[in-house]
Amino acid sequence: MKGRILISALCLLAASSVSAAGFKLTSPQVKAGGVIADQQVFNGFGCTGGNVSPALSWKGAPAGTKSFALTVYDPDAPTGSGWWHWVVYNIPASAKGLPKDFGDISKSHKLKASQGMTDYGAAGFGGACPPKGDKPHRYFFTVHALDVAKLDADPNASPALLGFMINAHSIAKATILSYYGR
Repeated sequence: MKGRILISALCLLAASSVSAAGFKLTSPQVKAGGVIADQQVFNGFGCTGGNVSPALSWKGAPAGTKSFALTVYDPDAPTGSGWWHWVVYNIPASAKGLPKDFGDISKSHKLKASQGMTDYGAAGFGGACPPKGDKPHRYFFTVHALDVAKLDADPNASPALLGFMINAHSIAKATILSYYGR
């Protein structure tokens, strides 16, 4: 019994870290290895940016993809657990990306998806805003191909819980890593 549980756990872990060779994430605003522009910087907490989520596009999702999720995460935040800047889930499998400013939940969008809570304490996009004087932080923009059509998540779920649910159903992911410091 213990052996089966261990094997199941290892399979789940392996499935959550698979990166399909042809699965790619791109953005006209966020460049791999580049610096995040002021437009994607938070407006608050001492930062004065536009707080506009970037346009993101993906292609090459693996067979079996039933929906997508998108996360933006800063592991360098001085919290002991990083900082979740954006969690979007229940993105239809037919979607090929998110338009610029999709993270503004006060606006109506054609694409229907759920936007979870961030570590700023609100749903929607929350831009980069590392402490002044810190080394530049890393921002991982990641699209996850999921094996379920819908995550049954409470709208007020913590971003860490949403991240757990997303990773438990991720069959592939594609990431853009960018930086920002001040």
